[in-house]
Amino acid sequence: MPPGTPPPSTEAWTWENAGAGATAGFATVATFHPLDVVRTRFQVSGGRGLSDLPPYRNTGHAVYTIARSEGLRGLYAGFYPAVLGSTVSWGLYFFFYNRAKQRYLQEKDVQLRPFDHLASAAEAGALVCLFTNPIWLVKTRMQLQTPGHTSSYSGFSDALRTIRKEEGWRALYRGIGPGLLLVTHGAIQFTAYEELRKAMISAKSKQTRGDDKGSEDLLNSVDYAALGAGSKLSAILLTYPYQVIRARLQQRPGSDGIPKYSDSWHVVKETARYEGVRGFYRGITSNLLKNLPAASVTFVVYENVIKLFRATKEKT
Repeated sequence: MPPGTPPPSTEAWTWENAGAGATAGFATVATFHPLDVVRTRFQVSGGRGLSDLPPYRNTGHAVYTIARSEGLRGLYAGFYPAVLGSTVSWGLYFFFYNRAKQRYLQEKDVQLRPFDHLASAAEAGALVCLFTNPIWLVKTRMQLQTPGHTSSYSGFSDALRTIRKEEGWRALYRGIGPGLLLVTHGAIQFTAYEELRKAMISAKSKQTRGDDKGSEDLLNSVDYAALGAGSKLSAILLTYPYQVIRARLQQRPGSDGIPKYSDSWHVVKETARYEGVRGFYRGITSNLLKNLPAASVTFVVYENVIKLFRATKEKT
């Protein structure tokens, strides 16, 4: 293989990576959405100005209260935009991420460095954020709707039309600032995942003492689950405040049409003043309960779908 030439399969698997990522995203949302609703409500419940949410003591109490007062529909509020957003996001993310890695591989004939994974993940995250911010904004607002709302959105398309009509196109990109900062979340997660995966493959190669050193066939679904959860934990702990800031920015304006927060700095000042550091970590328990197993599911599905694509392609 000439220096600087990527592995033969790298270019061929770009679209398969996107398909595997979209499948993984759908499986994740379908399984863990109720905890996402709880997390979103916790993130804004301490904010000044959102008084129509009932007080939740903890994650279990929140699930029980929502199920009792709103039923299954409440636990799956915003499910459609969540499925759409997650499926599109993961599909685009894995596509852009692998395209970026291909570009870096063209410049070297050795394994990518941690910086290369970090830069690839950051680039992919920024592009995905620009494409999907309106979807996440609608999801957040629909998850915050309770039976007490006087003018609820009836669905995803109604929310988009109403927001455009009442607040203008710019409103669909509220929270884009902290959303772009959250690019660091994916960058940290994917860098940790890649480095942990290489370490695990190396360790298993030494244990088996086989000729397939460095082969990903040494890893199984349990390994992918552990890698996904471990990499996700490091990303959550470092970037969670950005999620709280974005959720509070994306709330629906009051009856007077004025947003509860004017910008990200306003959220930071008000949260720090009235809630302290703890305010920036509201809902982190439900977030961990959702995202650690969700990350495991995502990477298990992704890696196994990739293997399925590979096996199918080899047969043809």
